[in-house]
Amino acid sequence: METDAWAALASPFVEGAYATVKGRVRTYVLHQQLLTHLPPPPATVLDVGGGAGHQSFPLARLGYDVVLLDSSDAMLSKAEQRLASESAEVRERVQLVRSRGEDAVAAVAGQKFDAVLCHGVLMYVDDPVPMIDALCACSAPGGIVSVMALNAETLAVLPALEGRWSDALTAFDAQGERGVLGVDTRADTVAGLSQLLIGQGAEPLAWYGVWLFADWMDLDVDESRIGEIAEVELEAARRDPYRRLSRVFHVVARA
Repeated sequence: METDAWAALASPFVEGAYATVKGRVRTYVLHQQLLTHLPPPPATVLDVGGGAGHQSFPLARLGYDVVLLDSSDAMLSKAEQRLASESAEVRERVQLVRSRGEDAVAAVAGQKFDAVLCHGVLMYVDDPVPMIDALCACSAPGGIVSVMALNAETLAVLPALEGRWSDALTAFDAQGERGVLGVDTRADTVAGLSQLLIGQGAEPLAWYGVWLFADWMDLDVDESRIGEIAEVELEAARRDPYRRLSRVFHVVARA
């Protein structure tokens, strides 16, 4: 029987990471970036590795038809719990499917989607190629493929800010890092990920930063300030040189 690697991490991820200022800012920034490129509802959305639905449930509220696909029973259980608090209208627009992202084509029985999302997943796979292949194969012609990945070009920043100078020096040539949940993660570059998408016939349309200022500091702020932080992050996400310094990056392509 396959072990659920996320069983012990689901609660820290959902009740911890996503509930923090950084988690809420990330969700907001990605949501705004997506709305720039998504076709209008009721377009279909496949959220690969969608976890507890933080990114796709807001889309369902806007009228999108969502399939959330995840390999973890624990994460899908969290998604079910969160979905139960949504209106009946929203619940009818969301389908939960258990599958590895690499097997998404079979899991959705060959259905093609107007948008395929894969946010914060590539960093947990050793080889990104099968995942990118699956994302593009699930996208309808002209559909949007949206991928968020760990930025290999900024791995030295966090250890340097924490005074871990030896780790920072090593990180300049590293290919990954120990993530916030204590799990080893793999990093990508914008250029490298763009080439993988091009190899599958997808045309990169834009790329953005995600998590710049909010990720390099401990933020314990009043609820009323979160909107201010999110707007600054959103603006930095689309401007050079700021976006290049982001902890993670977001590439949007057209299949």
